[in-house]
Amino acid sequence: MIILGIDPGTLVTGYGVIESEGRSTHFRLLEYGTIESKRIATLPLRLRVIFTRLTAVIERVNPDEVAIESAFYHKNVQSTLKLGHARGVAMLAGILRDLPEAEYSPREIKRAVVGNGNASKEQVEYMVRAMLKLNKQDKKLPDAYDALAVAITHAVRRIPSATKSWKNWKQFVEENSERIVR
Repeated sequence: MIILGIDPGTLVTGYGVIESEGRSTHFRLLEYGTIESKRIATLPLRLRVIFTRLTAVIERVNPDEVAIESAFYHKNVQSTLKLGHARGVAMLAGILRDLPEAEYSPREIKRAVVGNGNASKEQVEYMVRAMLKLNKQDKKLPDAYDALAVAITHAVRRIPSATKSWKNWKQFVEENSERIVR
């Protein structure tokens, strides 16, 4: 299954595409990057760039499903509203291709990728790099790693054992040795 993860933003939107094999937690990176619209003066033109470039990614990689980070609330109402616009055009890009979409909160994403819902951006990036075996020279903006984390979260949530709780780390390791990154 090919999953497109999206980390929406009006200045920088991250996207990441992975392939997930069945019930495995091994993923293959297909593509990732950012859509930057910092230099574009108006919000409507930024939204057009986000929509157009995400549509091009969808046409290029032909994903089976789309996962997007859900909105979180800023103290600044204007920022929250602008983020909502970016999320809307990102969702529209997938919906127009009849792709199933799922949303995950930042806390859910951090918990799925790092194991801690309060993880830092650096911890998320580290785990994404480890899970996808990215080399150190392959640097992108943090939004690209966040988008890959969204895609990984969606893939992991599709695995029935991903929602199971374990009594302790020892039990988890014994039952999931293939998921341990060394």
